Amino acid sequence: MADKRLKEVLLSNFIVRKVAVLGAGVMGTQIAAHLANAEIPVVLFDLPAKEGDPNGLVKAALATISRLEPSPIATVDRTDYIDIANYAQHLDQLRSCDLVIEAITEKAACKADLYRAVAPFISSQAVVASNTSGLSIALLAEGLPDALRERFCGMHFFNPPRYMPLVELISSGRTSPVLLDQLESWLVSRLGKSVVRALDTPNFVANRVGLFSMLVAMHHAERFGLGFDVVDMLTGPLIGRPKSASFRTADVVGLDTLTNVIAAMRSAFDRDAPDPWSRYYTAPSWLSALISQGALGQKAGFGVYRKKGKQIQVFDLITQAYRDCQDSSDEIDLEVLVAHLRSSAGTVSVGDLPGRFSLCGVSLGRCRRQRPRYRSGHALGLRLGAGAVRDLAVGRLEEHRRCNSGRY
Repeated sequence: MADKRLKEVLLSNFIVRKVAVLGAGVMGTQIAAHLANAEIPVVLFDLPAKEGDPNGLVKAALATISRLEPSPIATVDRTDYIDIANYAQHLDQLRSCDLVIEAITEKAACKADLYRAVAPFISSQAVVASNTSGLSIALLAEGLPDALRERFCGMHFFNPPRYMPLVELISSGRTSPVLLDQLESWLVSRLGKSVVRALDTPNFVANRVGLFSMLVAMHHAERFGLGFDVVDMLTGPLIGRPKSASFRTADVVGLDTLTNVIAAMRSAFDRDAPDPWSRYYTAPSWLSALISQGALGQKAGFGVYRKKGKQIQVFDLITQAYRDCQDSSDEIDLEVLVAHLRSSAGTVSVGDLPGRFSLCGVSLGRCRRQRPRYRSGHALGLRLGAGAVRDLAVGRLEEHRRCNSGRY
């Protein structure tokens, strides 16, 4: 009973009056915005601009908030809770912060350099957390003075932070258990989050599963010659997942951030026992090519997808250029069918097929209006099995050729 009472006292004494967010990138800016939504004063830091206003990078980042959809800020006036700062001039402001959240690039060396720079200015009672999506928390803790390590942990928000309820809390192995309890209570009660305690393993929980799912989709899209928009249509709401599905999620995350996470996972496989699925943890060549052209995803205005006027376009692997997204379920049916035939019945092209075709007699357009369980099974023909799909598809193709009508 006494231990329970002591824990309740410790939890009730945990108060976050002011937060510093280190890094005004995609995640840092939106984490700051979500804290402002909860009426928590925030100091948002970044590097000093090389030219003009030293706070130019942070100001530019905050200016993007009003343009993001869905909006990361509840009302325009909530931005009043966010102060802007840079590492060259304003590190003294860290002394008044109860919580410091680091959200810079996913490179351990860069994080270690930043920790060394800010550590002398952090209060001995402050909590320090990294928003890393998968780097070792124990490794990152080594960049901090010994006195701060017990108050350091991983606190991984998901993009977009205002709308994604999940936060992963990760101990470094030396993190105070009471501190983790306090943080969990605060995240749930003040920020409205759902907290999962994760082990300090590569990519923790959600990204270990999510990254694998995304990379497998990329692998098979290239293997079957499927358009990225087709894959997103098949791996989104049709199977009970968000509209961002696979490739659109990559754009939201940031293609450069995605490759860093892949590299971290790859490095973990090189250090530890081999994983039977490790061959999938490699950035495709087309992904590296897009990044080299500045196509970093949503934050750059284009990535796998881009908007040209009112038209959404997608990068095409075959032409190595952008094309208009397919919005016809019949066109998508044809592409999926061709992929099945390529893998089981030899070379075939869309031109060989009827103008209208649906797998197993159920068009994906109709499937969109059915229950998810029905959609996921019948739209891909899974209940009939791969062999039945192949036989049915080939039979319909032969029938079409006999009729020679050009339409089915």
